[in-house]
Amino acid sequence: MNFTRFACAFGLSLLISGCATDGGPPAPQPAPATNAANAANAAFKAADFAWSKAVGKGRIDGQLIYSAAGKGFICGDSSVVLTPETPWVRRRMMILYNSNDYSALPADEVRGRTPPERSQDYSAFVRRTKCDPANHFVFTDLPDGAWFVITVAHPAVPGAGRDIAIMRRVVVRNGQALKIRL
Repeated sequence: MNFTRFACAFGLSLLISGCATDGGPPAPQPAPATNAANAANAAFKAADFAWSKAVGKGRIDGQLIYSAAGKGFICGDSSVVLTPETPWVRRRMMILYNSNDYSALPADEVRGRTPPERSQDYSAFVRRTKCDPANHFVFTDLPDGAWFVITVAHPAVPGAGRDIAIMRRVVVRNGQALKIRL
């Protein structure tokens, strides 16, 4: 199933124009009870984050390689955030980044979006590191599970463009070491 059909099937037609596929009728919208159930499942619950506090054998070795319109970007000395995936976090990613998988958007636009439950404190479950001068970063001792890696990339030439917020979903399995590029 392609993303457009997936989005339409789950009522995300506000994000995708033209949800009619193959000339057929538009995908049905979920009933209000389903939307209420989804909202309840996506409520902030500290227990949903508990798995992320375990010490594991997983590792993420990352590198920022992002470029746009022929211009390079850097993350040297910028924070990189690793957020565990929960229903509440997935909902936040959709609001902030319009995606649960990958996104590169102007940072000021992302900061301008206000997700519900903004006051929830989930910082105890978030891991942080810094990019080094060569645009590399590392997270270690990760338990198996899905995570969102987030950083802000700056134009390599100061003033040559807007900062870009980059988000990517990654999955650690069997204590593996992942090499990722943003």
